[in-house]
Amino acid sequence: MAANPSLSHLSYSSSSSTSLHRCLFARSPSLLLSRHSLKYGFCHETPRILTVRSQAINSGSGPSISSVPSNGGGFGSNGLGNLGKNEAESSGVSSASSAIDFLTLCHRLKTTKRKGWINHGIKGAESIADHMYRMALMALIAGDLPGVNRERCIKIAIVHDIAEAIVGDITPADGVPKAEKSRREQEALDEMCEVLGGGLRAEEIKELWAEYENNSSIEANLVKDFDKVEMILQALEYEVDHGKVLDEFFLSTAGKFQTEIGKNWAAEITSRRNSSSIKR
Repeated sequence: MAANPSLSHLSYSSSSSTSLHRCLFARSPSLLLSRHSLKYGFCHETPRILTVRSQAINSGSGPSISSVPSNGGGFGSNGLGNLGKNEAESSGVSSASSAIDFLTLCHRLKTTKRKGWINHGIKGAESIADHMYRMALMALIAGDLPGVNRERCIKIAIVHDIAEAIVGDITPADGVPKAEKSRREQEALDEMCEVLGGGLRAEEIKELWAEYENNSSIEANLVKDFDKVEMILQALEYEVDHGKVLDEFFLSTAGKFQTEIGKNWAAEITSRRNSSSIKR
């Protein structure tokens, strides 16, 4: 399949001058593509979005598509076809341009490996998105619990590490104080929601992230447990697959589960580990 010459080009700048390029292809010659440029600046090892630009490109064939003026803030158009700007904002729906900018930024969650595994020499380590996806599955399959909103648990699992698309996976081994880690992630989250264009969906993401960060609800309690359960399950899988001894992941979570389901699932994983043939 040949690539359409009209593509989206994204440039990420860092202290190591790394670049990431991704293409979005039109489904037919009559479709209009946008060219987006996202640039990141790194200050004190915390990347920051500097600019996001959108430029409409007409393929010159097929029905014409009217362009919508930019909002002037560097984050693409606020238009949604026949939906007016004010209507779009009040409904909390992101423009197509802002949505694709946001989703392209989230691509980094798929490519950034979890640092704890890299530090232990695991080849082909899971990504941040891998981790969050299995946590969401845990929320989906967990038994019904009184007073627990399952849908909210799934949403929290999906967004709880979303700021790592910008700041990366900060681990205890990095020596970053908890308050500083939270500050960096809050700043990154705010910038990501700005890329999304603000509105109800962006506010919901902020609310879900803060709920998890502050462990302020029974849903957050459960997802916090899923975070630890997913980690020790992955540790067990790496022990089996790679012949590693990953005691620290089990020791760091022992006795820290808040819910019965978290305690039960962790006990099952520990039981399987104890009965495995891995030498420790």
